[in-house]
Amino acid sequence: MARITQEIALTDVRFYSPIGFYEEEQVLGNEFYVSVSVRFPFENPDAEVLDNTVNYEELYGILVEVMSPKRKLLESAAEDILNRVVEEYAHVQEISVSIKKANPPFGGDLANSVVSLFYVREK
Repeated sequence: MARITQEIALTDVRFYSPIGFYEEEQVLGNEFYVSVSVRFPFENPDAEVLDNTVNYEELYGILVEVMSPKRKLLESAAEDILNRVVEEYAHVQEISVSIKKANPPFGGDLANSVVSLFYVREK
């Protein structure tokens, strides 16, 4: 027996946020790209009804709320995004969150740093 899984994702959503370990980063801000994807069983009696899926506008709202305040580590932002999605969408089976920091302050030319978290709901 086959099962269809639906994935809803936002990729490379750009933020300029006061996140960084160093105080200057929290004052000046940094450029970040956030990606989040959710997967769940496609049990959709009407594919034209928004309530039968995950609204990616709502996912974007979660990203805005989490990426706005000052914080030191990307890990805490990724964890907050993941926890908010888990709380908001009980039917979601898997979540992936990735935050990429453009030009981290360690002197690399065109470097990016990335923090990712993955969630799988226990059955």
